[in-house]
Amino acid sequence: MKRMKLFGIQMNRRTFIRWKIYIDRARMYIGYISFVMIAFMFLNDFKDETIRHFLDENKLVTYPVMMVVFMLFSLVLGRLDTKLGLRREEMRNAATENPVTMEILQNIKEINVKLDERK
Repeated sequence: MKRMKLFGIQMNRRTFIRWKIYIDRARMYIGYISFVMIAFMFLNDFKDETIRHFLDENKLVTYPVMMVVFMLFSLVLGRLDTKLGLRREEMRNAATENPVTMEILQNIKEINVKLDERK
């Protein structure tokens, strides 16, 4: 594989993989920002005069309260997801599709067979 440098950074496959990991990690934090923006958009989208007037007059109270409500709702959804084991099953499925993980599992099985033979 041909190596090149760009702005003093070694450009190779490992560099691009590292950048992808950085982007994936940042995506989570961008999701938090997006969550807050959606909450504010939700509050600003009320067209009813009475509700709109109430929200405009009490912004310092209603916006923080609604943010807390959204956070509590998110915590409940996250807890439900954890209790149902959805994330665990998702990770298990992702692991079986990952060839590196499957290779590691195969190596472990081979090691166990060799250890059993020695006993």
